[in-house]
Amino acid sequence: MSGICRTFCRFLLAWLSLTSIVVAANSETEVPVRVAVVSERAIVNVVRLTGTVTSARDASLSPATSGLVTALHVDAGSRVAEGDILLELDPELADWQWRSSQAAVEAARLALVDAKRRLKEARTLAPQRSIAETVVRDLAAEVAEDEAALQQAQAEAGYRRALLDRHELRAPFDGIVRSKLTELGEWVVPGAPVLELVATGDLRIDFRVAEDYLSEVASNTAISYRLGNDESGAHTGEVVTVVPLSDPGARTFLLRVSASEPNPRMQPGMSARGEMALDTGRRGLVVPRDAIIKHRDGRVIVWVVERAEDGPTVAERRVETGLSFDGLVEIRTGLESGVHVVVQGNESLKIGQRVRVLEE
Repeated sequence: MSGICRTFCRFLLAWLSLTSIVVAANSETEVPVRVAVVSERAIVNVVRLTGTVTSARDASLSPATSGLVTALHVDAGSRVAEGDILLELDPELADWQWRSSQAAVEAARLALVDAKRRLKEARTLAPQRSIAETVVRDLAAEVAEDEAALQQAQAEAGYRRALLDRHELRAPFDGIVRSKLTELGEWVVPGAPVLELVATGDLRIDFRVAEDYLSEVASNTAISYRLGNDESGAHTGEVVTVVPLSDPGARTFLLRVSASEPNPRMQPGMSARGEMALDTGRRGLVVPRDAIIKHRDGRVIVWVVERAEDGPTVAERRVETGLSFDGLVEIRTGLESGVHVVVQGNESLKIGQRVRVLEE
């Protein structure tokens, strides 16, 4: 009996050891995964755009008169307010001309006063026939001529005063000097830019879009955008106008976008990346982007969870994808609504492998 007992004990120990190995193997092959349900929703076409922040007012400033630059009060990057003096030209010659015109005005005024005095005296003597009527008419004509001469002298003085004032170049609006195109001692002429000024108070973003999407874009179309390399979060804006570009070969149009709320980081010249969601007018099946696995041979698959007697397993489904938007991917063929797809833990699954669903 002792030999039979020993044999039975050895068999029992071997069976228990084999069972523990199988259990451990099954435990190791259960891969923890997270899943999502294939759902149906409206399909959106997300168009990605690149653009630049621009200002509603961007001016190349030029002096209104020729002259020698004697003072520059700004440099590139200077902030200025409307009416600030930016540049001064040598005013000496213009000042002497203005003074000369003032003297001419005074001389014309005195001549007119004297002519009026003599005309008044002549009219007093005319009833007494102490002076000829012809003399009175001549004096009246002289007064009229002197009045015209005074007006001409005043106009010349006004012109000289305005010319003198234009030896100072003032800011036409609040903004930042983008570039300085002249230096002290240079001779400048009207029409030649000396400073470039850009306003910072009314900014917008200009995006280029292909004409293929133009029919789907309307005023107030929403656009999300990011400035430069900023990844902190997207900002919102809306299309305010569509501007046709001058280059017909480009086949692109300009979308002018206004920010929905002020953005203190926005500066003229900054680059911007935008996304415009256009409704396609159709519905379809979608899955999270993480469910999609692309192979080097061109196959695109997802792993679906199937219920079995001994627990859930996975199967491979080849799919055809469509548009991507909001972290989702459109599935055109290969899946049905309500199917559970693996979105996490699907990197090294095998067909028929048991899984443990952590979260849906």
